[in-house]
Order: sequence, then C-alpha cells, then structure tokens
Amino acid sequence: MILPSLILLASLLQHYGSGAESSHVSKFHPPGVKEQNGVQDSHQEKITTVSGEGMVQSPDFPNTYPRSTELVWRLVAASNMRIQLTFDERFGLEDPEDGICKYDYVEVEDLTEKTILGRWCGSQSVPASHTSKGSQIRIRFVSDEYFPSEPGFCLRYSLLPVSVSEPEVPAVLPPSLQGIEELSEAVAGLSTMEEVMQYLEPERWQVDMEELYKPTWHVLGKSFILNKKPRGGTDLNLLREEVRLYSCTPRNFSVSLREELKRTDAIFWPSCLLVKRCGGNCACCSHRCYDCQCVPTRVTKKYHEVLLLKHRSGVRGLQKSMTDVSLEHHEECACVCKDDWD
Repeated sequence: MILPSLILLASLLQHYGSGAESSHVSKFHPPGVKEQNGVQDSHQEKITTVSGEGMVQSPDFPNTYPRSTELVWRLVAASNMRIQLTFDERFGLEDPEDGICKYDYVEVEDLTEKTILGRWCGSQSVPASHTSKGSQIRIRFVSDEYFPSEPGFCLRYSLLPVSVSEPEVPAVLPPSLQGIEELSEAVAGLSTMEEVMQYLEPERWQVDMEELYKPTWHVLGKSFILNKKPRGGTDLNLLREEVRLYSCTPRNFSVSLREELKRTDAIFWPSCLLVKRCGGNCACCSHRCYDCQCVPTRVTKKYHEVLLLKHRSGVRGLQKSMTDVSLEHHEECACVCKDDWD
C-alpha cells in the first residue's frame, strides 16, 4: 500500500508543480516568428516601402490591445513623394497622467526633420492628420504591463507628390524687369553681399564685386578722403549678421513650469526650464505690412524629466516622484504680416 501511495503523490506534485510554475511566467513574452502587422521583433523596426495606400494598427484593433508591447514601423516612400497619415475615428489608449502620455501611446517621428510630430494617448479626441516633410516616417506603439484599453489605434497612410504637398515656387522675373518694391523684397531675403551680386548679375557678379569698391572720383566720400574708412570698404555681410541676431529668431527663454503647465497643485524642481521661443523684432518685414509679428513656423514638443512634489491627501509629508513634462519649443521663426494669418 505504501508504494502505490508514493507513486500517486509524486504524480500529483509533478502535475500541480508545473501548473504553478507556468502561472508565474513574465508578462514580457518573446516575440514569435511573425506577430500582428508583420513585426518580427519588438525591439526592431519593420521597414515598409510605401507605394500606395495602407495601414498600421495596434494588435487586435479594434479590440483591446495586449500588454507589454513595443512595435516600431518605418514607412519609406520615393524621394519625390510625401507620406500622409490619417487616424481612424476609433481611437483609444490608456489615459495620460498629468497631461503626459507616458504609459501607453502611439508616437510619430518625421525622420527627415528628426522631430516628433506627436505622441497621443487617451480617448478624448482623434489626433489630427499629418504629412511628412520628407519621404520617411517612424511610428512607435508602446503599451506597459497595466490597464490595456480599446480599441487601440489605426493609422492609414497614403502618398502625395511633392508638387501637391509642397507649394510650387512661382517664377521670378529677372531683376531688370522687376519693380522697385519687388526687387527690394527679393534683395532683402538674401544672406550675403555675394548672393546679392549673383542675383543681380549672375554672369558677371565677380567683376562687379571688384568694381564696387574701387575708388573713383564720383564715389569718394569724406570718410575715405579723411582716412576714416578702410580702402576695402565696410563688411556689409557682418552688418547684416548683426541685425539678424536681434531680429525674429529662436532664442532661449526661461519658463515657470507651474505657469507653463497650469499646475497649481504641484511643485516642480527645477521650477524653471529653458525653452526655445521666437523673439526679436520684425523691423525688416514687408513694407506692405502694417502689423508684422514674429511667429513660430516650426514647433516641436520636447520631454524633460523633473522632480514633482505634491501634497498627499490626509497624510503628512510630500509625495516625491520623477516625472516627464512636455514643453513647446520653437525651432524656426518668421516675421508674418497679421493680415496673412487672420
């Protein structure tokens, strides 16, 4: 009787022991040979050559997506094409925390500009459409091990020719045929004295440069005669560069995080951070404009890790945590007539 009992006990231990072990397997499963959407490895990006319309979506869309997932797609089009992305109206990922998508999110990066076009989560609104600046885009989908949501996301992509996605530059009359106002604006947009001379006389601009500063009886001024100006003349490139530094350009500004994020319930350290924001005057705006303002023409979101302090309800002491805050940075600026963007 003892031997059969021992055999039965060993069999039971083997059966239930293996079940207990399998119930504690990590939630981060290694990827299979081929997963949803063709992604073969969660740590590598799937490169897709875009020749028409298609889509990229979260696994099991429009149902609940899996936990602990990271998928990356790179869309590559021909150099003369741009990629347009449009979100399906069914959109829902885990909600943000403190206004930041840090747990589950989908992110789109323009590889030509090397900027993040956006990072989205939650389910309050459908993200806007985007068109790439170049011919490549990277899409990243991340979910953590908690609280998966539904329906996930679906991004449809299509192609636009450069001539459609980017406005054509209108034909420009030669300088000799332009009116004084048109010529003035054209010259004002050039960067160096050499560019000005090349624009005016492309065939003989170097000769004109040499002739320009030669002293003759009808161009000699008092400053030259009295030896107060060097024979080579003034460096006009330097004069223009000095003006540009104080005109409409991105520059460092310090911003208060509580004011920038409109958070009156929290304390941040550092309390202020540096961001790039457009600044400077627009004295050289078009003469036809009566209200010219310095506005951003290229804006990116950058994430900064800071210390967050909050009072805990009913508990003494402060809750301390590291958190990511998203701040707007201006990469490019331009003087724009108010009439053009009203």
